[in-house]
Amino acid sequence: MKTELSTLAPCLSAPPRERMMSLFLQTAAAIERRLDGVLEAVDLSTPKYSALTKLAEAGEPLALSELAARLTCVRSNITQLVDRLEADGLVRRVEDPKDRRCVRAALTPLGEERQAAGAVRVKELRAVVAEKLAGIEEEALERVLAALR
Repeated sequence: MKTELSTLAPCLSAPPRERMMSLFLQTAAAIERRLDGVLEAVDLSTPKYSALTKLAEAGEPLALSELAARLTCVRSNITQLVDRLEADGLVRRVEDPKDRRCVRAALTPLGEERQAAGAVRVKELRAVVAEKLAGIEEEALERVLAALR
């Protein structure tokens, strides 16, 4: 997708309305790069951090199907993601006491530690981004998002 974004770079001679989509995409990509960087500093990727955060918020092991639903992704992606998290020692698979066919993902102490470290970094990044966007009308952005949904 990053190569696609570069082809959408705003042309200075293009009318402002035609540049708008490109500017939005470049803004999102810049924020995503910053997010990747802050999470990389604590040995996490965005998908790993998101999964760990959903598990931390749940406060209990989640069935992989439930984790997939909370992350709005398909089960096969969750299986691969949990495989990577398990290999990193951040989660472990546990049996469901009510249904032996169900597998749940549980945070390990290291997973809790990394998620908490990631949360601190993400909070700091949110503050930086909020400061950079301070002059932009939030209501205008909300209207644009609502119109595109």
